[in-house]
Amino acid sequence: MDPIVVAIKHNLDLSQNKPLKICVYKALRKTIILGDIPAGKRINEKELSEELNISRTPIRFALQELVKEQLVEHVPRIGIIVKGISMKDAYEIYDIRKALDTLATTKAMTLMNDNDFDELEQLLEQGELYNKTDQVDELLQNFSDFNSFIYKKSQMLRLKAIVTDLQAYLVYFRDIAIRASARRSLALEEHWLIFRGMKTNDVEQITLITHEHLDRSLQFILKEMERREIE
Repeated sequence: MDPIVVAIKHNLDLSQNKPLKICVYKALRKTIILGDIPAGKRINEKELSEELNISRTPIRFALQELVKEQLVEHVPRIGIIVKGISMKDAYEIYDIRKALDTLATTKAMTLMNDNDFDELEQLLEQGELYNKTDQVDELLQNFSDFNSFIYKKSQMLRLKAIVTDLQAYLVYFRDIAIRASARRSLALEEHWLIFRGMKTNDVEQITLITHEHLDRSLQFILKEMERREIE
């Protein structure tokens, strides 16, 4: 079987209580972002339908959504061509995240009360427990909850929407990186340092640690992209 089809099937999760077209879209999206369908590859809707043994309608929907996201493009007289995501895209996304995460964190710091700081500390302590007991999926969610908490408390919800859209492209790589135990522990330590910077109103420390935290995350992602020969 075509390795591309194998990769799509691997990412196609039909156990979710979601419409087939959404499941197909998510599977194609993940496969493209991870580079298992290389840039420049043509996707034939009819062939994919036959290989996956599903109708062309959900595949057509998925491809239309991916065109909107610019992960694929429709080339006249040729068809759907994969664009994917590049290392240049990763650098750009993380440069934007550095600025927005720092802004959200420093803003949240000025608006949070004692109860908010207690809640954030409890979240970090729960993350420590997940890490010590190797509950990786729960720790990944804990990291997302940490970021979401800060964005919520910053009361800058438009920023959260922007960052969520950006991070969606790299979340699969992030999950691969965080599953490395050394990176998990270091990321958790960095979250604690950000928390302490917030408690002491230390904007310089928050900026420094946030940038270092995201730089390290980016390096893990770039290494994985290199391994997958994504340029």
